[in-house]
Amino acid sequence: MALALAIETSCDDTAAAVVDSSWRVHSSVVESSIDQHRAFGGVVPELAGRAHLTTIGPVVHRALRDAGLDPRAPAIDVVAVTSGPGLIGSLLIGLSAAKAYALAWDVPFVGVNHLEGHLFAPLLERPDLRWPLVTLLVSGGHSMIVRQHGPGEHVVLGETIDDAAGEAYDKVARWLGLTYPGGPEIDRLAGEGDARALQLPVSMTGDDFDFSFSGLKTAVVRATQKNPEVSLADVAASFQGAVAEQLLRKLRRTLETYDDVQGVALAGGVAANSALRRGVEELARDFAIPSLLPSLSMCTDNAAMIAAAGLHRFAHDGPSEFSLSARPNWSLSEVS
Repeated sequence: MALALAIETSCDDTAAAVVDSSWRVHSSVVESSIDQHRAFGGVVPELAGRAHLTTIGPVVHRALRDAGLDPRAPAIDVVAVTSGPGLIGSLLIGLSAAKAYALAWDVPFVGVNHLEGHLFAPLLERPDLRWPLVTLLVSGGHSMIVRQHGPGEHVVLGETIDDAAGEAYDKVARWLGLTYPGGPEIDRLAGEGDARALQLPVSMTGDDFDFSFSGLKTAVVRATQKNPEVSLADVAASFQGAVAEQLLRKLRRTLETYDDVQGVALAGGVAANSALRRGVEELARDFAIPSLLPSLSMCTDNAAMIAAAGLHRFAHDGPSEFSLSARPNWSLSEVS
C-alpha cells in the first residue's frame, strides 16, 4: 500500500498530511496565517510567503510524527505537492520544500493541481461513493460545476466568467465593514436576517452552466446606498440568498441534463456555507441521489486532499520531473 506525504501552500495556509492509497488519512496538519492578513482585508502575498517559510518545516515534522513516522527517514513512497493554481510565491515555497524532501529521502515527487485536490476530498470521507458525480466547486478564486466519471476523470461543465463566489463574499463583507474572511461573517449574520429585505438580481439565467458574481457585488453597494436603513443582517441574508440561488439553479440544471448522476458533491471553501449545504441536500432529495457534503475541515485548503490526488496521479502518470515549476494559473480543464 503506497503512502504519501503531501504539502499544500497555494495561498495562506501551510498544510501537510500523510495519506495511504486506501484513502486513509494518517495525519493532517494545517497552520493558518489568517491573523496576519485580517487587518488588510485580504491575503497579502508577501506575508503569506514569509509565513510559509517559517512554518513549513514544523508543519511537515508534525504531520510525520502524528502519522507515527520518523521525520528523519519516514517510510513514504511519494511526496505530493500543490504546484498550481495559487499565489506564485507561496507555491514556490511548497514546491521547493517537496523537492528537497524527495531528494533527501530518495523518493519520487508529484505535482498536483489544487482544484483536482478539492475533487478528491469526498473520497477521503466516502471511499464507497458511486460514479458519475456532479461537483459544485466553490472557493475564493474559483466557482465551477464539474462532472466526474471516476477518480481523476473530470470535465468542467461551467465556471465563473468574472468573480468567484468566495471573492464576492469577501468584497461585499469589506463594503459592509465586516472582518476578513467575509464568508463566515456573512453566513453568521444571514442566519439572523431576512433574505427578502433587498431585491437583488440573479445573473446568468440562460441554459449554460456558467456563473457571474461581479454584478451582484455592485448591486449590493447600490442597494445599501439607496436603503441605508436596512440592517446588516438583512443585507447579508439577501446577498447570500442571491448567491445560493444562482449556484443552486445552475446545479439543478446540471442534474436535469445528466440523468445518470449517482451523487452530488460540494467542494472548496464556500462549501462550508450553511445555505449552500442546505440547498444541495434539498437538491439531492429532489433527485433521489446522495449528497456528499465534506466536513468543514475538508472544505478549506488542506494537504490530505492533495495527497489523495497525488497518489492517483503517481499511480496513473508516474512521478513529476524535478524541473517542474509552479503554475499559478493552472486550469482544471488542463488536467487529464
